Amino acid sequence: MINYVKRKDLDVLKYDVCIEKAIQSRIYACSWYLDIVADHWDVLVLNDYEAVLPIPFNRSFFVKYVTQPYFCQQLGVFSKDVISEELQKEMLNKIPFKFLKISLSLNVDNLLVSEKTRRKNYTLKLSKEFSAIHKGFSKGRKHAIKVGEKAGLKLTSVTIDELIEIQSKNYTYQIPKRTLKNLVNVFIQNKKGTVLGVFKDEELLGGGFFINDKDKVIYLYAAFTKEGRKLQAASFLISSMIKKHENSNVILDFEGGNLPNIGKFYRSFGAEEEVYSTFNKAFL
Repeated sequence: MINYVKRKDLDVLKYDVCIEKAIQSRIYACSWYLDIVADHWDVLVLNDYEAVLPIPFNRSFFVKYVTQPYFCQQLGVFSKDVISEELQKEMLNKIPFKFLKISLSLNVDNLLVSEKTRRKNYTLKLSKEFSAIHKGFSKGRKHAIKVGEKAGLKLTSVTIDELIEIQSKNYTYQIPKRTLKNLVNVFIQNKKGTVLGVFKDEELLGGGFFINDKDKVIYLYAAFTKEGRKLQAASFLISSMIKKHENSNVILDFEGGNLPNIGKFYRSFGAEEEVYSTFNKAFL
């Protein structure tokens, strides 16, 4: 039986155990993570938490709609055992009609991928020595990293406020700053994340926020100045993280790549494409 459970009525322990042990396990679906990034969220639960489907939603006037939160690339169905495509579809179709619009990104381990709704992500296994991984970089990416090295770029820890300030001054799109700060605070306190800045002498050129999720290091957020882009600070940052985790079972998750230029950038590090889908429905 599939039941709709409100967040306030959720058995958090059983829910989080399901996410932790799920074949499709993702940190994005943990209760504490969703409490930070989602305005509201409820859950569809199969039997006694054998499978769950978190439903993040917003309200606009009197209209409720399901939407993917920021910093939460993949959700979908999570299950302790393999479940059929039919059951996954059944759970998705159980999302109540009170949500007049649904746009929900599933995860790469869900089976419901179609050409109309497919999205791309990129990951890179770091099980080899850096020299071997470096051979997989494109010629252009190797050159870009050399630009940063010749400029004498350095890495050091910075605050997320410093990167948010760079974001505000150098990008046209905005992000939920409070949400990002709350996420960073939790990950830093639990020693599961790091905010790194790229410097040219005393000038901060930008940086990124990386989080740990089991065998993954996720490149969750980044911002760079115009000078940082000129000096290839992003390439230098990513290359440095690859060096740090060489010869390990870590997978670098670029947490994006659906936009062609971004995808091309991640592929230039030798990253592999993975595909997930979005579930869209409208009752308006």
